[in-house]
Amino acid sequence: RYLWSGYDIYFNNPLLRTVSKPAVSYLRFWDKIAAQRPDKIAAISSAVKKRIRKYYHRDSQIIYPPVELEKFKPKKGERIKKENFFLIVSRLTPYKKVDLAIEAFNELKLPLVIVGTGSEERRLKSMAGETIKFVGELTDSGLANYYKICSGFIFPQEEDFGIVAVEAQAAGTPVIAYRAGGALDTVIDGKTGVFFNKQNKESLIKAIERFKKINFNEKTLRKNAERFSKERFKEEFLKFTRNA
Repeated sequence: RYLWSGYDIYFNNPLLRTVSKPAVSYLRFWDKIAAQRPDKIAAISSAVKKRIRKYYHRDSQIIYPPVELEKFKPKKGERIKKENFFLIVSRLTPYKKVDLAIEAFNELKLPLVIVGTGSEERRLKSMAGETIKFVGELTDSGLANYYKICSGFIFPQEEDFGIVAVEAQAAGTPVIAYRAGGALDTVIDGKTGVFFNKQNKESLIKAIERFKKINFNEKTLRKNAERFSKERFKEEFLKFTRNA
């Protein structure tokens, strides 16, 4: 991804692009050769499958990665009371687009909790208004609690798959996601979340306003998350390797 579709994102510094260009060309050449060697290729999403076809000119089989759903599903009999805040779980690096969410929530003056740390932390904190809270790294149980009680999960970046969006749905929380990458496979628009079409503040704000008008069904959310279970992954991957 760094060499191909993500090149403009990861090498956005003009000097770095100039210096790295010969090395990138060399690595792309050998990457294409290496991609012809496997008998079969597995892709973790429809987006990755398309990328394999585009750059390697090969077909692939989609096998979604396993998600540890049990960590985030409410326990039997557990009563969950949703609270009035939205959630982001992410490394705080540029391509995660957390700054986009901060801009939108600053304008809307809605509560947003951000879980994670990273190189952008200081800059993002300097941008954040009084309705935005950073909580750093959390334990699995602490994270599960935030997933369960938040009103919605914000997923502003493009990922090959995006496990956190599935974890949120397993906890019964709908997702507001950028319409690209793995989210196209994991989020069902209008049923387990909503999409926004452009990575800008205005598009995200429109999605949040639409999101607030929909009554999401927690059973539908959890059922959708079950499509990405560890058991399903084991079964599909074993079948894939046996038929290789």
